[in-house]
Amino acid sequence: MNNSTPQIDTERLLAQAVAVLRIESDAVAALASRIDSSFADTCRLILACTGRVVVSGIGKSGHIARKIAATLASTGTPAFFVHAGEASHGDLGMVTRDDVVIALSHSGTTAELLNIVPLIKRSGARLIAITGNPASELATLADVHLNASVDREACSLNLAPTASTTAALALGDALAVALLDARGFGPDEFARSHPGGALGRALLTHVGDVMRSGENLPAIAQDARLIDAVLEITRKRMGMTAVIGPDGRHAGIFTDGDLRRFLERGDDARVVKVGEVMTRNPVTIEAAALAVEAVRRMEERRVSQLLVVDGEGRLVGALHIHDLLLAKVV
Repeated sequence: MNNSTPQIDTERLLAQAVAVLRIESDAVAALASRIDSSFADTCRLILACTGRVVVSGIGKSGHIARKIAATLASTGTPAFFVHAGEASHGDLGMVTRDDVVIALSHSGTTAELLNIVPLIKRSGARLIAITGNPASELATLADVHLNASVDREACSLNLAPTASTTAALALGDALAVALLDARGFGPDEFARSHPGGALGRALLTHVGDVMRSGENLPAIAQDARLIDAVLEITRKRMGMTAVIGPDGRHAGIFTDGDLRRFLERGDDARVVKVGEVMTRNPVTIEAAALAVEAVRRMEERRVSQLLVVDGEGRLVGALHIHDLLLAKVV
């Protein structure tokens, strides 16, 4: 056994990487020319399914099948993965007559899949095959076949599943996105299936969930002294205070920036009313709005605070960019 360290040829390594990427990108690009009515038939079968989509495979195809199932499930198509080897040892009991089974095998001759095909058919479930060989047994037994063939693997030996698994994965993504569009699956539905991540927080968090209200809400009457407004800003630590008019609705906002601009003028703060120096027509948002909309308005208007109002313009809360940062919406 030779334990010597092989010579590392940087140029050769880079050339190999480029060759693999080109082979795999060509394999994916070739799929586009083969998309035909069978793809639409596959989508119709899945859209008509009243059960679940069961995705199965073994080996590297099994890994791709697991990822396809996960992508389908997160984009509005209930799906789960069943290992083809375990299916004939009890897991096939997960499949019902209302389900659609997607079987992945590049050769189309995987014994573990072919062994369970008669049982899938007998159960009444529909079968979709994704293979690289349209003439294979699995392809011919399926209700619909999707051709994921490739000219060659990216492996220099043309043996290791590389381009073929990439092509199957891309075809699975194409299915998931086409089904997402057909179902009208929108951002709210996507967020509900991703509640734990940053995307879920951004799409499920509403302004009312993170705004400051009650005793934490800085507010002062329009005819109050400027010095009282400064004290309110200091107490509530939001860098601003809402200014309330005689009708009980917000009349404006007084911020640290307004205070600096006032001090630059050199006027007497002891005799000035806050209503004389406040910013009128401040940026507002409703409590039911998504927090990401608050972020968008802040960025668009270049402000760091928003007043939160109800449908009649009454003040119900206030929001600072720091509140959105703490909620991990930004």
